Formats: sequence, structure tokens, C-alpha cells
Amino acid sequence: MKQIQMTQNPSFSLISTKKIIQMSNVWTSYDSKNFALEGINLSIDRGTNYAIIGQSGSGKSTLLKLMNGMMIPSKGTIKIDYTSPDMNNKKFKKMMHTIGYIPQNLGLVKNITVLENTLLGALPRLTKIQSLFKKFPEHEIQEAKRILKLVGLTGKENRKAYLLSGGEKRRVAIARALMQKPTILLADEVVSELDNVTAHDIMNLIADAQKRMNLTAIMVHHDMQLALEYANRVAVITKGQKILEIGVEGETIVDFQTGDMSTEEIMEMYDVNSKQ
Repeated sequence: MKQIQMTQNPSFSLISTKKIIQMSNVWTSYDSKNFALEGINLSIDRGTNYAIIGQSGSGKSTLLKLMNGMMIPSKGTIKIDYTSPDMNNKKFKKMMHTIGYIPQNLGLVKNITVLENTLLGALPRLTKIQSLFKKFPEHEIQEAKRILKLVGLTGKENRKAYLLSGGEKRRVAIARALMQKPTILLADEVVSELDNVTAHDIMNLIADAQKRMNLTAIMVHHDMQLALEYANRVAVITKGQKILEIGVEGETIVDFQTGDMSTEEIMEMYDVNSKQ
């Protein structure tokens, strides 16, 4: 359902939609021979938490790369707020800073401090001279400190990234992404290899940030149970195809796509992954 906001001069310059991300029949390949994704149809509501589940090599990370313009589809269409995510698209390049991306390797600069890593998220707002010499205005420094407090890293602003624990590194990566002031947060396996308690701490942190900033969070997971605990909807990807889309309503797992699988069958499919 679209909402159109009109000015006195009905130029239709402002259009918003409930669906912030839309994919229609998307296929993509890394080598022009084998498809990493096949016929993906996906729509994500603004301000929700959407999880993508699947085993290694299923195409989960490729989906995120398509959303942030790092890859373009071989065929099919993708729209992020009515804009095609393509590095050659001038309109998309202007809105790239509104998409926070946390890669699997987190992308931290290990030899600089927590505060300096966080401030990298503000680079798109700097002038060319400021960006070249990493001269951040005082208000950006204070904003970075505020965000570090939000993610639980107050007192560790001056610690080098390589000295941090796994959970702390993830908090820095989240802080850097939030420093971009994004509308969309893409996180690729951000809680992988963490113990259960730390994983829940990180997920709680993202859920809190999502509500505070009205973010749309799209997260890649291996753990079905963790995804169902936090996400409004969960897409299951197998061998490049979306085979299922589910969510939790009360005590019931609702199958939004196929309508022919029981709760037991769905949970059994990824029981091994949810125990890892």
C-alpha cells in the first residue's frame, strides 16, 4: 500500500512505500555460467527485522550484496526505495550512505581505535579535505561517543580494535554502521561463532537500535531459532532459491509462502543449524 504525499503544486516529488526493498524474479551469477541465485522474489517492509537463513553457499551473502549495490542481477529487478542498487546509478550513489553494511569479516581497521573505527561511518558527511585528512568535526566525535555508549563500549574508545574480544568487535562494527545514520542495516552472520549469551546480547543491541532509529534490519543467520526469535519474517534459502518465508505470530509459526509445511517439518529442516 503506497502513500503519496502531495504539495500544493502536485509534482508528486515525494513518494513513500511500505515496502523498502523489492526483488522480482532475480537471478545472478559470479561466472556467467552457474547461478548463485535463481528466481528470487522478495519484499521487505520498512522498519522491520528480516532474516535470511540457509546453509553455507546457499546464496545468503549474495542477496545482501545485491541490496547494497556490490553486485547487479543477471536478470530481474531490485528496488531500494524506488531506486536500483547499482554503483553506476547516480541516484543510488547519493543514497548509499543510508545503507549500513556489516560484512562477515566485520571490516574493522585493526590498528586504529574503537572511536576511529566508529567515525569511519561519518566519512560520507565530510568535505573532501576533511575526508582526506580524517579531520572529524567535534559534533561528529560527540555523536560517535554517544553511539558507543549505546552499544556498550563507553570507556573503550581509545582501545585498538585488535585488542577487542569477538563480541566487542561486533559492537564496534554495529556502531560504525549506525554512525552512517542509515535507514537500512545489512548484517552478514554478525553473531556467528559467538556463544549463546553473547549472540543474544548482540541481537538485543540491534533490536534496540532498530526501534530507536526506525531501521529496517536484514540479517543473514545460520540459526533458525535465533532468527525466529528476533525477526518479523524469515526467508529460507537453499541452493540459490527461496523455498520458504515464515514468521511467528503468538505461539504459531506461520508459513507465508508455501502453506504446506508443518511447524515440525520447518524446524526439523534446520535443526542441525539451530544447534550449532
